Amino acid sequence: EAPDAATLKGKRDRVLLGLLVGCGLRRDEAARVTVEQLQEREGRPVILDMAGKGRRVRTVPVPRWLGADLAAWLEAAGITEGPLLRAIDKAGRVNREAAMSPAGVWWVVKECARVIGKPELAPHDLRRTFSKLAEKGGAGLRKIQMALGHSSVQTTERYLGDGLDLENAACDCLGVRG
Repeated sequence: EAPDAATLKGKRDRVLLGLLVGCGLRRDEAARVTVEQLQEREGRPVILDMAGKGRRVRTVPVPRWLGADLAAWLEAAGITEGPLLRAIDKAGRVNREAAMSPAGVWWVVKECARVIGKPELAPHDLRRTFSKLAEKGGAGLRKIQMALGHSSVQTTERYLGDGLDLENAACDCLGVRG
């Protein structure tokens, strides 16, 4: 909620954060998304042909809750093609040519993190947040692996941490009452 949705920059930044947290994109991937890649498949928005690390290409489902922010940003910025996330100058004008850079993505995340009192947050932390939230929501390891574009399930397991779940601990499942 840190970006001000009333401003052009805030609209863009809400989309950016939505792509990082809601899709689990890397910062360079978010910077490379184009309007043409945003399509609908099987009744849901997706990012087609997202090229990730190792040149692995995947289709990335986009959460439905991000749709309103996407529409608001595209309309306010007058964007109909090309890079989705654009640079915005200090006067608040959208650069019609240049995509936002991965460094620009980093700066937006760091600024929003500072505003909410979490200055230690970085873009990749939002990718790990995606994986943790997806796991808590019931997405299986394979679905999370595919969404993140990992070639190895071990990499996805590292994102999820040690698997210790204190809210629903193994000892709570024993059926023993004291």
